[in-house]
Order: sequence, then C-alpha cells, then structure tokens
Amino acid sequence: IFFVMSSVKTLIHSKSGARAEIYSVGATVTSYKTSEGRDVLFLSRDAKLDGSKAIRGGIPLVFPQFGQPDKSMPQHGFLRTNEWEFDESSMYDDEDEAGLTLVLNLSNVKKSRGGAWDVDTKYDCTFLFSVKISPSSLTTVLTIKNIGKIAFPFQTLMHTYYHVSNREALDAKNCNVVGLGGYSVVDKISGDEYVLGSDPIVVVGNVDRIYTPPPEGKKEVNVTVMTGLGTSVKLTASGKVDGQDVGLSAVVWNPHKEKAEAMSDFGSDQYHDMICVEPGLISDVPELPPGKECVFTQTTTAL
Repeated sequence: IFFVMSSVKTLIHSKSGARAEIYSVGATVTSYKTSEGRDVLFLSRDAKLDGSKAIRGGIPLVFPQFGQPDKSMPQHGFLRTNEWEFDESSMYDDEDEAGLTLVLNLSNVKKSRGGAWDVDTKYDCTFLFSVKISPSSLTTVLTIKNIGKIAFPFQTLMHTYYHVSNREALDAKNCNVVGLGGYSVVDKISGDEYVLGSDPIVVVGNVDRIYTPPPEGKKEVNVTVMTGLGTSVKLTASGKVDGQDVGLSAVVWNPHKEKAEAMSDFGSDQYHDMICVEPGLISDVPELPPGKECVFTQTTTAL
C-alpha cells in the first residue's frame, strides 16, 4: 500500500523541466528540482510520508505557534500534520512558470489542535498555500484568512530544509548563511543573546538560533545560503498582515550528531546533508483582525 493517508502531486514546468513534489499531508513541498536537475531541498531518508507525523524535510508549515510556548498544542502547531486539499482548478503550466494551490479550512483540522485553537475555539480561518516553480526558483505563498468574528494572535514560519551537496554542512567555507548581520540573536541551546556581526553563520555543533531584525531594520529576509560544492541559494521572504509589512525573523537549525541520532525520522548521519533556514513571523506579530488576511511569501532561487 502506497501512502495510506497522503496523496502526492508532481508539478512540472514543461518548458524548462523544473519540477516539484507536493504532499497533501501538511501541504509539504518535499522536492524542487531546477531545470538542470539540481534538487534544492533536503528530505530525510527516514521521513514518514503516510500522514502519521509531520514530514521531516522539504518545507513544513508552522502555525499558529513556533516551538511549543503553549504546551497544550503540539510543537509548531497543526498545519504540517493535517491533510490539505489540492485545488485541481488552480494548476497551470505557462511559458514562465507552473503552479498549484492547496486549501485547508480550520473546520477540517483534525490533528494537533489545543489551547485557544482546540475544537471549541472561537477563532475561524482558512488557509491557502500556493506553489510556483520556474527554471531556477521556487516560490511558496501561505495566505491565512480570518473568516471569524474575533482577531487572533499567531506565529507562522516556513521550516525550509536545504540540501547541502557533498556532505559539506559542517564545512564553514562551503556551507554558511550570509545576510543577517545586525540581527538580534537568541541561541535556543545556550540561552545566549547578542547582535550578529558581519561574519557568516556556520554549523558548529547543534545549531538552533532565532535571528530577529532590529526594530528600524528591513522587514524582508534576504540571505544567501552556501549549499556545498560551490553551489548556493538566495532566499527572500516577506510578510504582510492586513496589508502592512511585518518584520520577518529567520531561524537557522542543524541538529548535529546527538540530536540527529535521537530523531526516529531523521537519518543519524544526515546532519551533514542539510541546513534549515526558516523565515517567519515570530516576534511582534500583530493580531489578524476579522475579515483580513496575512500573506507570507518565500522565494528560493538556485544560484
């Protein structure tokens, strides 16, 4: 039996041959191959693809909480574990790009609820997730629409796993993240807080840090990630709540040896093959008023 609960679609841009794989569980993009066949995203060899848990790799979606500030709800919320619907009418394959959209209504969220978002919640919303591919870029857009009567607080991220070629994730010269200089850093492992200088971010040991822009700083995330063997990707992300630009943070994560070995759905040596750079609305996010929407966009371009 293949995919007990989850369906998968392959999106192909006919003109260039670029392609992406998208699972209905979590609306998770698990693979994006450029027109040259380079696979930009990392998927764990032990990832569960049947809907039994969130998919370990690709671009899991985080909402309404990052981590687990509310212990009554699972870590990272419920978007990444629930079954989304493909909007068949949304698929297109044009000269420049191909795309499709998935939809999830809060009323169809069966798993991972809790706290203020439990089944008796006063909130109501609907989610659209659009995936667009071109010869060298992948754009994902999460739209959150408040269709209820009251505003709600939220956090949301795209937990993007990048593939690092030649097992070079721990090689500082060939795998690093540039573009977050001046951001405030919270190291979730050591508890340290500081402001990042101009040095690249590299993987030394277990890395789990939140980078938040200065209050007067730029709203968008705009970074370059070296991804092994001289390859790199450019990541840009932006967010609007009720039409207003909101400052985006970014999380950089690599579990390293000990944590990798402790995760049942992560190959114990695969921390050499990936780096997560996760843009999102984490701090100082305004509430989403009734009738309004949040539009959160990420573009990855293979360089």
